[in-house]
Amino acid sequence: MDPGAGARKERPKPREPAARLEKLKQRQRAEIYALNRVMTELEQQQFDSFCKQMQGSGE
Repeated sequence: MDPGAGARKERPKPREPAARLEKLKQRQRAEIYALNRVMTELEQQQFDSFCKQMQGSGE
């Protein structure tokens, strides 16, 4: 029995080039930041609306 038969061979996988992967990561990061900014603005609008609603019902 061959001792190396069950061993995993290290072969480079045919994947995207490193530069393309880096570009994809940068694009995803930019999209995440943009989404985060939109969600933060929406959260702030909802909070402002809630505060106005609470002030109106408290008077």
